[in-house]
Amino acid sequence: MTKNDYYSQENHGPYSLFDLGDFNLEEGGVIKNCQLAYSTFGSLNSQKDNAILVSTWYSGTSKIMEQVYVGDEHAIDPNKYFIIIVNQIGNGLSSSPDNVKNSVAASFPKVRIGDDVRAQHTLVTKYFGLSSLALVVGGSMGAQQTWEWAVKYPDMVKRAAPIAGTAKNTTHDFLFTQTLNEAIMSDPAWECGAYKNPNAVIDGLRRHADLWSVMGFSTEMFKKELWRDLGFSSVEEFCKGFTQAYFAPMDPNNLLTLAWKWQRGDVSRNTDGDLKKALNRITAKLFVMPINTDMFFPPKDCEDNQKMVANSELRVISTDWGHLGLFGMDPLYIKQVDQHLSDLLDTPV
Repeated sequence: MTKNDYYSQENHGPYSLFDLGDFNLEEGGVIKNCQLAYSTFGSLNSQKDNAILVSTWYSGTSKIMEQVYVGDEHAIDPNKYFIIIVNQIGNGLSSSPDNVKNSVAASFPKVRIGDDVRAQHTLVTKYFGLSSLALVVGGSMGAQQTWEWAVKYPDMVKRAAPIAGTAKNTTHDFLFTQTLNEAIMSDPAWECGAYKNPNAVIDGLRRHADLWSVMGFSTEMFKKELWRDLGFSSVEEFCKGFTQAYFAPMDPNNLLTLAWKWQRGDVSRNTDGDLKKALNRITAKLFVMPINTDMFFPPKDCEDNQKMVANSELRVISTDWGHLGLFGMDPLYIKQVDQHLSDLLDTPV
């Protein structure tokens, strides 16, 4: 364990912890005293039918999701809904390599998207006593969890909105994510995951961040120099002050745990590898919401999944910021997301 203060309550709270006990994983491992970190906003109504579950993406936390997507100016409005933002296992707030004793990348058990969703299901049913969710929504890896929720618990999910993410990860995306991993693991200071100080792996994290700058943003963003809107005066300053600065304080083993899970996201594991059969299980009203300039999860890949689902719509979000438009730098991106989610929440189910 290399405890990393970046994931503290001061930086990402307030959040609460739900004890899952010894949590058995799909790959056969066990996380002892598994903790699920979550934040809530708003109030549950007497019918218990106004709950929204928001999931987190790679590197993201409940605090980031709250700041970008939750508020009375957004569709996810705490004045109307009871909002539960759940941190996925491995993200540094929930049980992760950096906060579980005697764990490094080689010994922390392999976690699947399906494990996250089972853990979240336990939280919302056993702790909050919910039998339905008005909406499940998330971006990127959060979208992978959203797809999994809709397939695994169709009777519980009334509406679902996977943003910038597919139901089954593609070979292209698997290979790209591998380069992210190798950028970290190629740093000698990583020491096969046995480093004592996460800050020691700074060169690997920098290379990892630079890959995100290349693929996370679109070519249009760079051509139009939209980084100037954030106050940067050069591309070099932007990459250093934004992407590199974002990833620098994070724990490398946490990121590798999340990446392994991301690479293998696949709802067809629920139906013996039959993707169409898995997606046919979805009964939720589904809005599939790709980003038009996304190079991780292009609209065509998302549309291929959407076409397999009855009662679904493709709602493409237009922004020049690429996949990392998820962070909300573009006000027009946020406006579109809120409009689509408002339409979805207004749809009778």
